[in-house]
Amino acid sequence: MIFNRLFGSGDHPQLGRSLLTLMAIVCLAVLASGTSAFAHAVTEGDKGYIMEISGVNLIPFIYLGAKHMVTGYDHLLFLFAVVFFLYKMKHVGIYVSLFALGHSTTMLLGVYFDWNVSSYLIDAIIGLSVVYKGLDNLGAYQRWFGVQPNTKAATLIFGFFHGLGLATKLLDYDISEEGLLPNLLAFNVGVEAGQLIALGMILIVMGYWRKTASFWKHAYTANVMIMWAGFMLIGYQLAGYFTA
Repeated sequence: MIFNRLFGSGDHPQLGRSLLTLMAIVCLAVLASGTSAFAHAVTEGDKGYIMEISGVNLIPFIYLGAKHMVTGYDHLLFLFAVVFFLYKMKHVGIYVSLFALGHSTTMLLGVYFDWNVSSYLIDAIIGLSVVYKGLDNLGAYQRWFGVQPNTKAATLIFGFFHGLGLATKLLDYDISEEGLLPNLLAFNVGVEAGQLIALGMILIVMGYWRKTASFWKHAYTANVMIMWAGFMLIGYQLAGYFTA
C-alpha cells in the first residue's frame, strides 16, 4: 500500500521541509491577496488592452494565454496534484492531454457562444477539483467508500470547469467580434504553451524530490496542504457569490 511508506524516515528531510515551506508560503500569499489572485482573472492592464484592440491579434493573445496559465494558482495546484504520483511520461501525457482537451473545449465554446454562468460558482467548483485530487492522492475514497473514482474521467470533467472558469472572465471584457475565433484559438495556444512550461518545471522538481526518501515522508502532508488550499478556494468563491 502506497501510503504505508509515507511515514518512513528520510535521508534528505531538509528537502521535503523546504518544499512544504515553499508550498505554504505560496498558498498563504495567494489567499492573502484576495479572490482575484487565484481565480482565472485577467489583470487590469490586460483587461484594458483586450477591450481596446480589434481584428486578428495572434501574438498578443498567445502571450495573454500563456501568462494566464503560469499565474493561474488554482489551475497549477490541480495540475500539480494530478501528476503527483505519475512516474511515467506516457501517463503524464494522457492525463495532461485530457485536462487540456476539457480546458480548451469549454473556454472556446463558452466565449464564442456567450455562455452566461456565475464565475463565483464555477471557480468554487475549480476549488473542489483541487480538493478532489488531494483526497484522491491520499487514498481517501478507497478507505471511506471502498471504490476508486475513474481518475481519467474526473480529470477531463474538471478540465471542462477550468476552461469555463476562464471563459466567464473573458466574457466580462467584451472582446471584439472582429477576429474573435482566431484570437480565441491563439489564446488557447498560449494557454497550452504555458501549461507545458509550468508542467516542465513541476516535473523537474518532482523528479528530484522523488529520488529522495523524504518524498515518502512528506507526500502525505503535501497532499493535505493541496486539499486545504482547495477548501480555501471554495470558501472565498462562495463568500463572493453570497455577498456580491
